[in-house]
Amino acid sequence: MSSVTEQSKLTAAPSIKIEFRLNGIPQKRDVPVNWTLLRLLRDDLGFLGTKCGCEIGECGACTVLFDRRAVNACLVLAPQIDGAEIWTIEGLAEPGAARLHPIQEAFIKYGAVHCGFCTPGVVMSVLALLLENKNPDEEEIKSALAGNLCRCTGYKQIIDAVKSAAESIGAEDLVKFGVNAGGRK
Repeated sequence: MSSVTEQSKLTAAPSIKIEFRLNGIPQKRDVPVNWTLLRLLRDDLGFLGTKCGCEIGECGACTVLFDRRAVNACLVLAPQIDGAEIWTIEGLAEPGAARLHPIQEAFIKYGAVHCGFCTPGVVMSVLALLLENKNPDEEEIKSALAGNLCRCTGYKQIIDAVKSAAESIGAEDLVKFGVNAGGRK
């Protein structure tokens, strides 16, 4: 090979066209088949709230909603989201809203943000929990957060924030995620 460009063409992964909704907005992208959802979100789309932590599915810093389920974006290949609904921390509060989402407000009120690195992933796991169970008990909260590691705390403030959010969240706070006024999709 005579040039780096020719070599990179030979080693570049093939691309695939995908369509999906990101934070409620339709997207069309041509992505390499070996890209993860994490790489697509951060490197291509600029959604930096989804953190790059361990990249092996252990820390939960990259947690997003994939069709209303909490997933580690580092473990999902970008082509897998074709036709899916993806929500990141950036889509939680309405753009230009006068207030944050009740989950975010509760995290601030209870001091559950600490250094903040894990917070977006934790918040998205909490959202997934509350989409399925409006009134979780402490064990259900702990189970939902089992995949999210926080190095700053013993989780008490986070659990207290989740309990508060569950009490204050209304159907209007969940409707854009596919939950109707009756509480379910």
